[in-house]
Amino acid sequence: MRLVLPNPGLEERIPSHEDLERMEEFEAGDRPKWDNKTQYLLTCVGFCVGLGNVWRFPYLCQSHGGGAFMIPFLILLVFEGIPLLYLEFAIGQRLRKGSVGVWSAIHPYFAGVGIASMTVSFLVGMYYNTIMAWVMWYFFNSFQSPLPWSQCPLNDNLTDLVSECKRSSPVDYFWYRETLNTSEAIDEAGGLQWWVVLCLAAAWSVLYICCIRGIETTGKAVYITSTLPYVVLTIFLIRGLTLKGSVDGIKFLFTPDVSHVTTFRSDHRRFFWQPSPFYYI
Repeated sequence: MRLVLPNPGLEERIPSHEDLERMEEFEAGDRPKWDNKTQYLLTCVGFCVGLGNVWRFPYLCQSHGGGAFMIPFLILLVFEGIPLLYLEFAIGQRLRKGSVGVWSAIHPYFAGVGIASMTVSFLVGMYYNTIMAWVMWYFFNSFQSPLPWSQCPLNDNLTDLVSECKRSSPVDYFWYRETLNTSEAIDEAGGLQWWVVLCLAAAWSVLYICCIRGIETTGKAVYITSTLPYVVLTIFLIRGLTLKGSVDGIKFLFTPDVSHVTTFRSDHRRFFWQPSPFYYI
């Protein structure tokens, strides 16, 4: 028994190969193009490195048996992550449309999938730029000597250290008080922190400059934005290998504890490998 979803007008929504050839000739002069294949490849490679690789992935490996986490990660990477990536590239290139247009062309009922994808991308861009603003703030403050988060500041009377900092740590004090200046209660919104607002405006300005003319400017920006993360990861790798206990960490990473794969984590009320490791690629 075969289930067929009624899809009237599919032939009209999906252009034929001849129609695509005519569209290619018609749009050849107006459609922006990559300057070379290197820009396109660097753009694709840039999607492979994110905050999940630096923050989330090492934490999950450490928390869930080291190499044991790599077992479901590689399985889902091969059977879910890579096929979905190629499927998205193929359909988008075939129909020459964005996420909403692609899913609407496949079936009108699937338009919500494209809208959801666009909404998620928008929200991810919002919080990523906020993180970039924090990175800029720390980058500007890193030119001070000593570093402002390396020691507690003095109180107003210059007689002792700030009590709040003494009760926590210099790192926490700089983050919660100097950077965010968080309010004392959740029902108190607090005011705008001008230094964070300026850094956020700078982050959005850089993003606007990179995207102002589409792939003409984005293609040039990827030479930096796609290669710099790998340079930073290489620096982290070299630094990590020089730390005490690095060999033990490497052994822990590549020595899987298979019991973690089948153990139910009662503290999270879920199996440890959910959500999909594809999220952290």
